[in-house]
Amino acid sequence: MHSPDYIHWFADVGIADRPRVGGKGGSLGELHRVGINVPPGFVVGTGAFEHCIQALEAQFGIRAQIEALDPDDLAGVSGCTQSIRALVEKAPLPADLLAAIESAHDELSAGRAIHPVAVRSSATTEDAIDASFAGLQDTYLWVQGAADTVSMIRRCWASMYSVESVTYRRRRQLPEAGVAMAVVVQTMVDARTAGVLFTRSPTTGDRSVITVEGAWGLGSAVVGGEVTPDRWVIGKITGEISARDISDKAVQHSPLATGGIEEVPVDPALRSEPCMSDDELQALRAIARKVEKHYGHAQDIEWAVDRHTGTVMLLQSRPETVWSSQDAAPVARAAADPLAHVMAIFGGRR
Repeated sequence: MHSPDYIHWFADVGIADRPRVGGKGGSLGELHRVGINVPPGFVVGTGAFEHCIQALEAQFGIRAQIEALDPDDLAGVSGCTQSIRALVEKAPLPADLLAAIESAHDELSAGRAIHPVAVRSSATTEDAIDASFAGLQDTYLWVQGAADTVSMIRRCWASMYSVESVTYRRRRQLPEAGVAMAVVVQTMVDARTAGVLFTRSPTTGDRSVITVEGAWGLGSAVVGGEVTPDRWVIGKITGEISARDISDKAVQHSPLATGGIEEVPVDPALRSEPCMSDDELQALRAIARKVEKHYGHAQDIEWAVDRHTGTVMLLQSRPETVWSSQDAAPVARAAADPLAHVMAIFGGRR
């Protein structure tokens, strides 16, 4: 039996549980609940983070240190965050928490000797519509064994105190007491192809199309920019593929037998071949429409196609923020004299 404060399985959580499982964890639980294929996994909840941080907070006053930082003082931020990250990575885990993580890992592995997982940061303020923390905390792929998983969970906690993450929070004056880190532990997909999709055009904001980007191997090569992905623009309702940009994909990210990933050359015969079939693109379109309808607003989605089964899996869905924030902005500043504003409009029609 797992402590309810520590371990949360995807089936038991949804987006409303962000305070306990973070943005990524809540989204994955929500997707699982509505019948979307996501790789199985669990979340080490914010209760575990708080349990470990409390002791450090009492001894070192971590949160007060962060709140005293000037985000424009890069040297000050760097020095402070480096020492705090070291503290978080080295602090011993309480025995009950360690046992809960190891037990959940064994359950996820289902007795398999080798069961690679992704260990992914899931901050409580991440993936909200009004504050996208995407990419500011750590993710570790193809992690093998409970001991390495625990180490990566601690690194994810520590990444809450990276220069980028702390600067982001200080610029927005987010209170440290309201910021906590959950960590997703999720079965790795051995991806033949992976990438991202947007349920409105990332270049024009057009809501009637879905833009899909993908490349061979794990999606980290696309997200990290190591490869120029293939790109398709698909009519959201019609399914018509109006643009096909197939790139020369020279490298891909592949798993190492010992754990972790490596960059390897793509088979020359596949470099300029599309990494997705039209049928797979239509399957992605159907999934994307379902997810967008469920959430009620545009989404940025990470996806992968399982090398062995051909199943399309979603690895994450977060609210689209770029165009949505522009939609929310006023189209013009309010005039000091409303009558002058009206006269200006009609004056231009003479």
